[in-house]
Amino acid sequence: MLIINERFVLLDEELSFSYARSGGPGGQNVNKVSSKAILRWHLSANSTLPPEVLLRLRGLQRNRLTKEGDLLIVSQTYRDQERNRRDCLDRLRAIILQALMVPKPRKPTRPTSGSQQRRLEAKRHRSEIKRHRMKFED
Repeated sequence: MLIINERFVLLDEELSFSYARSGGPGGQNVNKVSSKAILRWHLSANSTLPPEVLLRLRGLQRNRLTKEGDLLIVSQTYRDQERNRRDCLDRLRAIILQALMVPKPRKPTRPTSGSQQRRLEAKRHRSEIKRHRMKFED
């Protein structure tokens, strides 16, 4: 069971791990041991998170989603399988915590009168510079 916060948990039945041979440092050990951890979480099988959180999660992590609707997290940072497994779970927890935060709605604002005046003054100044470059013919 993965504890997200005091209100939400993920059941172990919803998560599935697979392991593969990892790249990177490790010498001959890399060729023998499957230390890369691949976490697969089927989002539609989830029963604990609210639907709006799952919808936000799909939007935030669309590049990690498979066609079947699984969220994939891969870790091969460490040389042993258990630490990579723990890293996958930590990443998943961080992703879900990010999706739990409701984004603040943006309020449209207008430019201040001072910023408008500065913009127009800069345009006038630039225009003057360019006007003085022109050749005057008598």
